[in-house]
Amino acid sequence: MAHRPVSLLAPRGSVAADDLREGIDALLADHDGDVPLEFTGDVLAAAEEAAGRDAAAGGAHRRDLTDVPFVTLDPASSTDLDQAMHLERTAEGYRVLYAIADVPFFVDLDGVIDHEARRRGETLYLPDRRIPLHPEVLSEGVASLLPEQTAPAFVWELTLDERGEVVGIGLERALVRSVAKLAYDQVQQELDAGQGHPMMVLLQEIGDLRTALEAERGGASLNVPEQEVVAEEDHVRLTWRSMNPIEDANAQLSLMTGMAAASLMLEHGAGILRTMPPAEQRAVDRFRRQSQVLGVPWREDVEYGEFLRSLDWREPTHLALLNHATSLFRGASYAAFTRPEEVPEDPVQAAIAAPYAHTTAPLRRLVDRFVLLVCLDHAQGRSPSQELLAALGEIPEAMQSTGAQAGNLERAARELVETAALAAWQGETFDATVIERREASEGNGSGAPLRVEVQLTDPPVTAWVPMDAEVGTVVRVRLETVDVPARRAAFVAADESSAADDGAPGGADGAGS
Repeated sequence: MAHRPVSLLAPRGSVAADDLREGIDALLADHDGDVPLEFTGDVLAAAEEAAGRDAAAGGAHRRDLTDVPFVTLDPASSTDLDQAMHLERTAEGYRVLYAIADVPFFVDLDGVIDHEARRRGETLYLPDRRIPLHPEVLSEGVASLLPEQTAPAFVWELTLDERGEVVGIGLERALVRSVAKLAYDQVQQELDAGQGHPMMVLLQEIGDLRTALEAERGGASLNVPEQEVVAEEDHVRLTWRSMNPIEDANAQLSLMTGMAAASLMLEHGAGILRTMPPAEQRAVDRFRRQSQVLGVPWREDVEYGEFLRSLDWREPTHLALLNHATSLFRGASYAAFTRPEEVPEDPVQAAIAAPYAHTTAPLRRLVDRFVLLVCLDHAQGRSPSQELLAALGEIPEAMQSTGAQAGNLERAARELVETAALAAWQGETFDATVIERREASEGNGSGAPLRVEVQLTDPPVTAWVPMDAEVGTVVRVRLETVDVPARRAAFVAADESSAADDGAPGGADGAGS
């Protein structure tokens, strides 16, 4: 009989799960009214009613694809499964069937669940829980593309040539049945061992082709790891998590579908795009100067996407540059249009380097449901209803307002976990990479001191430290104080003689990354 390892002491830098739960509860109480936490009785009742609907009824409008062996690919713990795929190689290239959960079947336009979803905007992910966009009887039940469950879906049929370019787009409603729930880490291990699931081998192949096309058109992404909260028995801890190659490939499949949706909406003159303006020239010039200073010059003949892909976050100077590159990815928003003359003058999402729309996560994001509905009408040669067109114009504002509220809460929750985890290291010294430098504020003496922002690797947090150092250098900092209830951790220069002599208390702005 196997035995689980027993630890009499909490792992270094971990937080007791009960303490974290209490902290998040208090944080939610502080934000009471900002984010809806519980569903009202009428919403839950409507969800129960909707869950009993028969998607097979009226089958003339829904194709039966339950004999197609779809699979899903998500984190192992996920149960709100938006997408399922079936991939085939053809004589000319590839055929992609991409099934997206048919949330509109369960959520009536202008009904109580729809109104509640507009208040929420998106599923909110906190370190110890999630606050769903829809009641769980839908999002983790009948609407989810769970294995061995017949479910309604929007099915994109994308025809690709041998280079991975989309040469044909179709969209219809169908019944689908996933045969397997695959998990990122397990799939990657199997691929690395040469024993990958055939569908995943094909997904990696298509993903590689799409990545090459992204580079050709000048698209870019920031190659940085995610900060992750990991549960270990009755404790949680912070760590870094880099995306597996198969996750990148899966992301390319979603991007490809979002680009197909955007092309349909632009062709027919109605829809909602996800837009981002090109980086301002001054930001580009500043980033190019920073690359020169750090000794990793961005050559004039290299696209910025190609340059960013060449950077490795494990290198201190590269990490600093990746941090500065965020200035090139600002201004993302949603643009709705109901007539061709309302199409944005520049419909391109600059980071993707193509028009793009959110369309593959309707269980977790409000806007995707409306994009799917309007794209279905376009693909089927119908004019969208006036009710749907009227709703399109309301969604960008709903996404913006709810996104800001959710972002504030997620940021505060992350700071809570960071400071709680840092408590175990109080008084210790760390190596850290300088990723930003700010001059002292002038005026009446009450402004911020000369300070630098540093990135620690273990624990994986950033902090502002009152000291001076060049961006990209590695410095020694000491964790002086930790105040968990206030979500603040103060770092100082380990060598006090190198700290900025500003007369202010030796504290950082916080450990939030």
